[in-house]
Amino acid sequence: MVPPPSPHPAPVSRTALVTGVSRRAGIGFAVARRLLDDGARGFVQSWSPYDATEPWGADPMGIDGVLDALGGVGSRLGHAALDLEDPAAPASLVATATARFGPPDTLVVNHARSQVGALADLTPDMLDRTWAVNVRASLLLVQAFAAQCPRGGRVVLFTSGLHKGPMPAEIPYAATKGVLAQLTASLADALADQEITVNCVNPGPTDTGWATPEQAGFVARHLPRGRWNHPAEAAAVVAMLLSPDAATVTGQVVDAEAGFRRWTQ
Repeated sequence: MVPPPSPHPAPVSRTALVTGVSRRAGIGFAVARRLLDDGARGFVQSWSPYDATEPWGADPMGIDGVLDALGGVGSRLGHAALDLEDPAAPASLVATATARFGPPDTLVVNHARSQVGALADLTPDMLDRTWAVNVRASLLLVQAFAAQCPRGGRVVLFTSGLHKGPMPAEIPYAATKGVLAQLTASLADALADQEITVNCVNPGPTDTGWATPEQAGFVARHLPRGRWNHPAEAAAVVAMLLSPDAATVTGQVVDAEAGFRRWTQ
C-alpha cells in the first residue's frame, strides 16, 4: 500500500507570474510582495497607461518606483509592461516570463479593467474592451500557462462581490468578473489531470485608493471591524491557496469579505 502524503508537506519554492502590478497601493503589488517574502521568484506585469486614465491615477513613483519597492528587477524579480487588451499579449507575457525564469508554476490573474456603466449608459466599445481585458486575457493567460506548467501548478483568479449582491452602476465590470467566478470550476476540471489547481478570490472591499469619501464611509460602517480590508490581507488568502496545505482545494470561489454586511442600514 502506498503511504499517504505527509499531513505537513514541505513548503514549495514557487516561480510566480502575477498580473496587474502597477501601483504600490494595489492588490497585485501586495501579492507580489508576499510571494517574494515567502521565497518565490516573481515575474510581474503592469500597464500604467491604463491607471493614468482612471480616477486613482498611476503610481506617483512610476513603475520604476513600484519595482524598486519590490526589491528591484534582478535574480528574483522580472517585469514586463504589456497591455492585456492586445489579444497577443497573454501568450507573449507567459513566453517572456518563461524565458526569464523558466516555466512558472504559479499564475495569479489579478489585473482588471474597472468600468463604470449603468444599463442606460452601455456601449459596444465599453463592453468589448472590458471583456477583452477581464475575460479574454484571463482565459488566454490560463491557456498559455497550462501549456508549459509543470505538475502541481496553481492558478488564482480574482472576482468581486457581485455574486453576493448587485452592482448596477458597474454592469460591464460585474458581468466580466462574474464570468471569472463562474468559470473557476470549469477551469479547475479542465486542468485537474495536470494536477493544477484553479481557485478564485473575492477579496471583499479592499482599500486600494479608488473609493470616494462617501463610499469609504459606507463600507467602513458595514464591515464589523469598522475598516476596509487591506491589500496584504488579500495577498494572505492567495498565499494560503498556494501553500502545500491547499493542494486538495480547487474549483472554489473564496469569499474573504471580513463579514461585509452590505444589506444593513
